[in-house]
Amino acid sequence: MSKIRVAINGFGRIGRVTFRKILENDNMEVVAVNDITDSANLAHLLKYDSVQGQFKGEVEHNGGFILVNGKKVLVFQEANPAKLPWASLKIDVVIESTGQFVE
Repeated sequence: MSKIRVAINGFGRIGRVTFRKILENDNMEVVAVNDITDSANLAHLLKYDSVQGQFKGEVEHNGGFILVNGKKVLVFQEANPAKLPWASLKIDVVIESTGQFVE
C-alpha cells in the first residue's frame, strides 16, 4: 500500500504541529509545504518551536526545499494555492492551515 501524499498550505503553528504528527504516521508523507516564508526560516521554525519544543530529528534547508530526517519536502511561496502543482506532485490531501480559506 502506498503512502498518502500530503501537502500543507500554511506552516504556522497549526501547519508545523500537523507536519510533526504526520512524521509519526507510517502511512503518510509530507511532499510539499506552501508558505510565504522562505525555506531557511521554515526549517528554523520547525526545528525550534517554542511550544512543541526542539525537533529531535535533522532539519536542513536548501532553496526550494527543506530536508527533514533525510526526506526532501518541497517548499513553495505562492499566495494562491490553486496555482500550485498539486496534481503533478500526485498529492492526495492538501491540509489548509492558513485560516484564509475558511468559507
